[in-house]
Amino acid sequence: MTQAFASEEMSSEEAAAAASACSREFRANPHPVYAALRSQAPVCPLSPPHGVDTYLITRYDDARAALADPRLSKDMYGAIDAYHRIFGDSSIALDDNMLFSDPPKHTRLRRIVGSTFTPKRVESLRTQVQKITDGLLDRCPASEPVNLLPEFCFPLPLHVICELLGVPENERKQAQEWSATVAQTGFGPEARKALELAEGNLRDYLVDLIARKRREPDGALLSALVTAQDQDGALTDGELVSTAWVLLFAGHKSTAYQIGNAVYHLLCRPEQKRLAMRDAGAMAAAVEEVFRFETSVENSTFRYAKEDVEIRDTLIPKGALVQISLTSANRDPEMFPDPDTMDVERPNVQATHLAFGLGPHYCIGAPLARLEMQVALTTLFQRYPGMTLAVEPEEARWLTVPFPAFRGLAELPVVLDPS
Repeated sequence: MTQAFASEEMSSEEAAAAASACSREFRANPHPVYAALRSQAPVCPLSPPHGVDTYLITRYDDARAALADPRLSKDMYGAIDAYHRIFGDSSIALDDNMLFSDPPKHTRLRRIVGSTFTPKRVESLRTQVQKITDGLLDRCPASEPVNLLPEFCFPLPLHVICELLGVPENERKQAQEWSATVAQTGFGPEARKALELAEGNLRDYLVDLIARKRREPDGALLSALVTAQDQDGALTDGELVSTAWVLLFAGHKSTAYQIGNAVYHLLCRPEQKRLAMRDAGAMAAAVEEVFRFETSVENSTFRYAKEDVEIRDTLIPKGALVQISLTSANRDPEMFPDPDTMDVERPNVQATHLAFGLGPHYCIGAPLARLEMQVALTTLFQRYPGMTLAVEPEEARWLTVPFPAFRGLAELPVVLDPS
């Protein structure tokens, strides 16, 4: 099926059916389906397995406009019935944060979090990011195959975000396991029990951790959030727990899969790797192209239409759920020439790709993700310039559970030093 996607012209009906079914073949290679939708049904109604009809936006210009359109609400309490059907009850307590809110609440939450999660605080982590990177690579076997995802790609951003938040080192592994369940389970009735258990455990843990930070502040980000406030007051207990959750979860999962995507695609393209490794500026540019070419955040989180919204002659009715395909928008040929080719020298890509969203909900963690990516890739390829994939590129396995939270590899087997 994957090869059929790649080699045959699809009708809009076939493409919509493939995206709606969210099959293993589509999950393994969604790009041809998105190309067909951009061409024939750029605002496409879907009927996915979770049973809630949605509209999928796939073109760059439409995606850019939709990401900043106030008529498309991020406050999922306004579409609570659909929310329950997709996520169940357990997620609600963890979604009381800036990611799932509109102004003025979003403005207040963003302002408070932004006052503590500053570029200066992120940059102060550079030495620690390098130390963690070196330590993880020290423990990886060099001459035999190693799955880089659990040994390097995941623990690096997990340890970094835990350092930032102030999560004790002996508690990080359990937090990672719960987060992994949420990231890899997918959504829908069949996955709900595992999802509810993991989210409940994470919520209880964060409540306890915040209580400890109140008693014994340590200067880390979570302690700063406990005491931070603006003219409208401090974060409520629910907002604190939910904000800690979104920073912990989104703050390491998206970067972990992104590092894996970058390593895979650069190993598949030795000349692109060579160009990226020329100097720090070349690596920074290469990181931005990887964000465009294979972003780990395939779709934006759900929005819903607060009123009838017409996009490219398609009426999205009031109350309908909307998803914006960042992956598809970032490969729109109307915006990016030869979009299915990774070009680390592509001009102006940082200012144009949508991997971090756009507008009021632009990812607050973008500077940290960029820092981690640059340090991880530079150190990895400098230390092991001859690193190779341990499988043929076409044998790489991608996440294929229905509606995963991320676009990434299921495993990344490499040999660090084949010599």
